[in-house]
Amino acid sequence: MANMDVVVVGSCMKDLVCYVSNFPSPGETIPCHRFETGFGGKGANQCVMAAKLGATSAMVAKLGEDDIGHATVANFSSHSINTEHVELVNGVASGVASIAVNQSGENTIIIAPGANDHMDQCTVQKACDLIKNARVVVCQLEIPQSTVKAALLLAKQSGVRTIFNPAPARSDIDETIYSVADILCLNESEAATVTGTQVDSLPAAEQVVNTLLAKDGPGAVLVTMGALGVVYRQRGQPGPHHIPADTVQAVDTTGAGDAFVGALAFYLAWYPGMSLENCIKNSSSIAAVSVQASGTQSSFPSRAQLPDHLFNSEK
Repeated sequence: MANMDVVVVGSCMKDLVCYVSNFPSPGETIPCHRFETGFGGKGANQCVMAAKLGATSAMVAKLGEDDIGHATVANFSSHSINTEHVELVNGVASGVASIAVNQSGENTIIIAPGANDHMDQCTVQKACDLIKNARVVVCQLEIPQSTVKAALLLAKQSGVRTIFNPAPARSDIDETIYSVADILCLNESEAATVTGTQVDSLPAAEQVVNTLLAKDGPGAVLVTMGALGVVYRQRGQPGPHHIPADTVQAVDTTGAGDAFVGALAFYLAWYPGMSLENCIKNSSSIAAVSVQASGTQSSFPSRAQLPDHLFNSEK
């Protein structure tokens, strides 16, 4: 097997998306004016984004032995993503995400993990060679923490760059995971859950970045804040720094964070000499393109749809 630019150890979901005028209040039933299905899951989304930009990519995941599982594998193949370590499990349903998107493009998401909960350390060991020989390994929290820790530890010990996206967020993250994350990337609501600090302004984001960077671990902390941009700092460097977002009219923000993480993985793999600042700027621009279309993976732009200046640096 050829070495991969990006390996994602993570989740796969089937997205069930309702477009509504406003989110329902507790106990309220409302109609949606449009319904769509699509491929999703944070891990799958990030892998597809990296692949659409040109990275050789592989997915390590579990799906049910069902129609969703088979369709998801076919979708990966259509993006030239290696699926050698995507396992279909008998007697277990594939993961599903129920998504509501309002007229401002904001979303709420409820997930039923299904087969994603069956990802374990044996899954990581089976993909050992794949992970050890990647350029970048990415993990999220739609799979068990113990699996995330095993994958990132294996990658770190092998000299592979690692990205940890603690989403969905939880307040009881095993902090040893931070020590094997080169980059800790999370949005403002996830940062609030992880730290217990409300993140509703740039100064608050800067405080959270410093708090997370003070932990024994991450080489850099990035807090994405939608239209406000990204606040980040690297260990041992001055900061935090703020990178404004491109100004766009959002249609659907579902998957924007995954577009950012997948693009970031691409830039770290393809342009190892690029500054983190420029990696973030370019990834933010790509995420801004994605929110201007409906859907998740279907909204992710391919390299051919993006301006040349995003790919000017030498590989």
